[in-house]
Amino acid sequence: MVAPQVGIQAMSKALRIVTTNPAGGPAPVDGSGYVAIGERVRRLQAEAEELAREHIGVFAASLAQTQRVAQEIALGGEAYPPGVREIARRLAEENQANVQALEAIVARRRTPSAHGRFART
Repeated sequence: MVAPQVGIQAMSKALRIVTTNPAGGPAPVDGSGYVAIGERVRRLQAEAEELAREHIGVFAASLAQTQRVAQEIALGGEAYPPGVREIARRLAEENQANVQALEAIVARRRTPSAHGRFART
C-alpha cells in the first residue's frame, strides 16, 4: 500500500490538476500559473462574500416580515386563540432580537481592520 503524500508536494499536485495554461498544458514552472489561480481564488471569494451579504439581507428581511406578522397576530385580540397569540408574541420578540443581532454582525464585518481589509468575526 502506498502512503499518501503530505505537505507541499501533495498540495502542488492537487493544484496542478486544476492549473493549466491557455494552451491546455501544465502550469509553467515559474509559478505564473499559480499567481493566476490566486487571483481567481480572490475574485471568487469576493464574489461569494457579496452573494452571502445579499443572502443575509434576504434572511433579515424575511425575519423582519415574520416579526411583523407575528406582532399583528399577538395584538389581534380575541379573534386568535390565546395559545396562538402567545406563540406569536414570543416569536415577534425573538425575531426582533435576531434581526438586530444579524445587523450587528454584518456591521462588524464591514468595519475595516488594521490590515485595510474588512474584519472577520
